[in-house]
Amino acid sequence: MNSMHVRENRAVDPCIAEKTASLPMPAPRSSTTGWRVLVVANASAEAESLASGIRRHGHEVITADTGIAALRAHDDSDLVLLDFELPDLDGLEVCRAIRSASEVPIIAVTARDGELDLILALQAGADDFVVKPYGFRALLARMAAVMRRAGPRSGAPKVLVRGRLRIDPTSRTVTVDDRVVELTRKEFDLLHLLAAHPDMVIPRERLIRQVWGDSWSRRTLDTHVSSVRGKLGASSWIITARGVGFRFGHG
Repeated sequence: MNSMHVRENRAVDPCIAEKTASLPMPAPRSSTTGWRVLVVANASAEAESLASGIRRHGHEVITADTGIAALRAHDDSDLVLLDFELPDLDGLEVCRAIRSASEVPIIAVTARDGELDLILALQAGADDFVVKPYGFRALLARMAAVMRRAGPRSGAPKVLVRGRLRIDPTSRTVTVDDRVVELTRKEFDLLHLLAAHPDMVIPRERLIRQVWGDSWSRRTLDTHVSSVRGKLGASSWIITARGVGFRFGHG
C-alpha cells in the first residue's frame, strides 16, 4: 500500500484539552530494546490479543480504549496503532490531534476500505492504513516499515539554536548573546514549543493544550507571550498571527 504522507493542518477543538486533563498521565518509559506501542481500540478480546502478540515480539505495549485516553498517552510512545472506531471521539479527529502535537508514527486501523477512507486517514496524518480483518504478521511488517522510515528517536532532547538565541531543554536554560534569560516553567515551555517549529504558525488551541492543559485562558497565553518578549528583549522573537496564533521570530 502506498503510505506517502499527506498532511492537513487543522486546529483542534480546545474542548479536547479539558477532557484529557483529568486522565492519568502514562507511566514512565521503561528500558526496552523494542518499541513502545500505543494500541488505541475499544476494550475487547481482539484488542487484548493484539497487545499480547506485540509483547511476544519484544515490544512494550500501552493501551487506550478511548480517543481522549489516546491523546494523553501518545507522547510517551514510539508508534501508535489507532483504531478509528472509538466510543467517544471521531478517529480522524484523534489522528489530527496527535499529528498536530507530535511526529510519532501512526498506523490507522479501520473496517472501512474505500479509497476515500484511505485518503482521509492520510490527510489526517496517518503514516499507513490497515483494513480489518488483517493478518498479524502483515501488521508487524507494516509496523517495521513505518519505524524504518521514521528513523531512530534520540533519547536526549536537542539544543535549539536560533540566531542569537540558545534553548537547552535538558537544563531548561535560555541565553541570548550568552546572557542568561530567567524564564518561568510555562514561559520556557511556550518559547521552546514555538522555537521547535520556527517556520510554522502554531494555533492558540495547540499552545494552550500543550503548555497549560486545562489551567488556561486566552488572557493567560497573551500574558505569557508578552512576558517572554520582554525578557528576551524584543517583541520580534514571537510574532502574532492575528486570529490564528503565534510563530517564532528572529529577535
